[in-house]
Amino acid sequence: MHALEQKILAEGIVLSDQVLKVDSFLNHQIDPVMMQQVGQEFARLFKDAGITKIITIEASGIAPAVMAGLELGVPVIFARKYQSLTLKDDLYRSKVFSFTKQVESTIAISKKHITESDKVLVIDDFLANGQAALGLADLIHQADAEVVGIGIVIEKSFQPGRQLLLDKGYRVESLARVESLKDGTVTFVTE
Repeated sequence: MHALEQKILAEGIVLSDQVLKVDSFLNHQIDPVMMQQVGQEFARLFKDAGITKIITIEASGIAPAVMAGLELGVPVIFARKYQSLTLKDDLYRSKVFSFTKQVESTIAISKKHITESDKVLVIDDFLANGQAALGLADLIHQADAEVVGIGIVIEKSFQPGRQLLLDKGYRVESLARVESLKDGTVTFVTE
């Protein structure tokens, strides 16, 4: 997605060879026009997959997931990273390790929002080591629902997440694939 790549080049900040900061349009402040384009692209890529639900993880996956849900006309569920007073019973739970935060979290969704007849698209903001996507897929499998694909806004292709997900048989569609962050410069995978 050329527009997304241009946005990353213009506004992304390389913090290290491993970390790309995109808080001006995705992870803190949200550019709604860019997120609308992201949602449209996910809808185009997965339009024939029979999707009935989209699942993401709070918080940075919510904006692209909602826009894709709007385009596809399906509900969006976001897994919570903590339990609240209103979300405590009848949950599917999984553990996820965050590369960026270097912490393990328990994520959860209510059993009432997903059934075995659902065909679910996972959407997330970043793909690095694949742990968030695997945790979300685990929640879907606990419900005996089907993971029809994994949509990623920005993939760090130099980390093992993509291959891990492909090896498990998942369809992975990334809108921007970063090949390297070396020397403070973003370079993209060219196909």
